[in-house]
Amino acid sequence: MSFSIGIVGLPNVGKSTLFKALTRKPVDIGPYPFTTIHPNVGIVQVPDKRLEEISRIIRPEKITPTIIEFIDIAGLIKGSHKGEGLGNQFLAQIRNCHAVLQIVRAFEDTKVENVSGQINPLNDIETIKIEFELKDAESKEEINLLAKKPIVYLLNIDGKTEYRAPDIEHLAINLKDEAELFDLSEEEKKELGMESKLDQLILACYNILDLIIFYTITGGKETRAWTLKKGSGILEAGGTVHTDFKEKFIRAEVINWQKLAESGSWKEGKEKGLIQTVGKDYIVQDGDVIEFKI
Repeated sequence: MSFSIGIVGLPNVGKSTLFKALTRKPVDIGPYPFTTIHPNVGIVQVPDKRLEEISRIIRPEKITPTIIEFIDIAGLIKGSHKGEGLGNQFLAQIRNCHAVLQIVRAFEDTKVENVSGQINPLNDIETIKIEFELKDAESKEEINLLAKKPIVYLLNIDGKTEYRAPDIEHLAINLKDEAELFDLSEEEKKELGMESKLDQLILACYNILDLIIFYTITGGKETRAWTLKKGSGILEAGGTVHTDFKEKFIRAEVINWQKLAESGSWKEGKEKGLIQTVGKDYIVQDGDVIEFKI
């Protein structure tokens, strides 16, 4: 199962710029509202140093990271819940996402229209919050409410003027710089003293969904990372890998990734008694390396 993050915000705050930087996909970016009508969808690898370490030990033919989906949804405005600016369509798209990443304008640029009329992060955050709540009030469901979705706040800064959202936990990133970093070599980045913060953002979105990562090594042919909801059992993990693994599960062998790294190999870990055999009641832990027995 893939998990999706809806990128939202008022028009012209940098949503499509972020999407381009995250996914390296060419998208329409313009200085006017509603450049994005149909949502852009991109698959993004979750940064994972543990997978690199496991792969260094196993030396597989193939390495497959886990992924998360980002959806660039057009700008919302005041009155979106009533259909203003195609708001109903955009709010429906957000409802299908597992979490929300709200981009908040915290940069000055006279060439890019500011629909709020001023730079006020807290006010912009409140505008979206109210639209979510008003749309939820119209819904007959008790589930999948917009205002209840996990949310990450990102202030799009320009590095010149500081605007804060002091009462709200948030990340502050210059998205224009992030988009430009893609065209630079590693040497050029070092010379300019520029370092991407996108890995930090991806992990923040991943973690807010209360997800964990487990790994399989498939006899040394492929080392792969998998996404699972925290608190899930070994049967759910097996079903994530392959339907047969859940239905025909007998037992599994499990070792923490760090213990595997310290052992130097699966064989060494087994000889040292670090690999445990688990049954159907086992709760998968973040960083588990699992070999299913069916």
